[in-house]
Amino acid sequence: MNKKLLMLMLALALSLLNFSVAFAVEFDFQSSAQLLIDVNSRQILYENNAHEKLYPASVTKIMTMLLAMEALESGKVALTDMVPISEAAAAHGGSQLFLSPGDKVSFKDLMIGIGVGSANDGAWAMAEYLAGSVDAFVEQMNAKARELGMKNTNFVNPHGLHDENHYTTAYDISLMSLELLKYPQIHEWLTIWMDQEFLKGKIKKEEGVYLSNSNRLIRYYDGCDGLKTGFTNEAGNCISATAKRGDTRLLAVIMKAPGLSSLFDEARVLLNWGFANYESIPIVKGGETLGKLVVDKGEKNQVEVVAKEDFALLLQKGAEKEFEKELELPPRLAAPLAVTDEVGKLIIKSSSGEELGSLPLVPASDVPRAKLLTFLQRYLKQWLKFKLK
Repeated sequence: MNKKLLMLMLALALSLLNFSVAFAVEFDFQSSAQLLIDVNSRQILYENNAHEKLYPASVTKIMTMLLAMEALESGKVALTDMVPISEAAAAHGGSQLFLSPGDKVSFKDLMIGIGVGSANDGAWAMAEYLAGSVDAFVEQMNAKARELGMKNTNFVNPHGLHDENHYTTAYDISLMSLELLKYPQIHEWLTIWMDQEFLKGKIKKEEGVYLSNSNRLIRYYDGCDGLKTGFTNEAGNCISATAKRGDTRLLAVIMKAPGLSSLFDEARVLLNWGFANYESIPIVKGGETLGKLVVDKGEKNQVEVVAKEDFALLLQKGAEKEFEKELELPPRLAAPLAVTDEVGKLIIKSSSGEELGSLPLVPASDVPRAKLLTFLQRYLKQWLKFKLK
């Protein structure tokens, strides 16, 4: 065995040994399932019973808010849209905004009510507004779950009130949470701690609603800016909590904790442990241009090549931070091209040449195949240049 290969195997073994610490650590938790994940790299740092099917309670509303944000991003709805409150929406108990049939609440206020106040009536109204009916919205929830790879999830309502057929897992909650975290506006809304006169003068309950954030970590944990708690007798206490310190953002999911104290304590322990031992190093932003390639037979002769998504490396504290970027691209591309086509990759290597990770590269824009007229025009242009020489 040559010396170079031996050194490479030794480096790999040490790397695996370092990361095994995350999985070998033991915590004395009372909850049924826990998970800690680095948001930027999506690397799981700790998990226990993360794929066990459990009831999510109001953590369900993460999916409701995700579909709402997608509708907002696509232009289907606007922040100022006034969402009507039906009798069915107003009839919901539990956590609520005390909305009355005939009330109209802006999309923005309804999102705050759902995220901060965990409003069941608000979630029902949002579902009706976005999909026309709650049944249709639930279909969208489950379709999105399948799209995200949430293999052990089934939704039957938009708010999380108990139903034995309404379940998910800590891992699946992390998947929809990661997707919701792509919308920075969510943090602005979900960090509201208290509003004693929420919706005052905007609904039939003229004095408004006392809005109080059920996520204590928002106020008492450094860097916490989301996401959602939940509770029913059957689900116990649940949370999907995210916090950011420097460039590192972590997400902790706790399911079926026996009480609020243990819920927040366990989330805090996981987050503290993650921040104490790991840091995320940003490498490239999604959409960042990394090259330009010639396109054969396309409507455009060239296309920029960009990073498919944000990419970061997760390192143990104190690890080497010297990296080299290596582009792996073909000499040219052939039309047609779509922005989803992977045309190359960015490879990150350590200073010693060890590959640490890679990211797919995609075209910055679609490039349809050129029409016959375009080919003729290009040929004529080239012919004229030749004749003028």
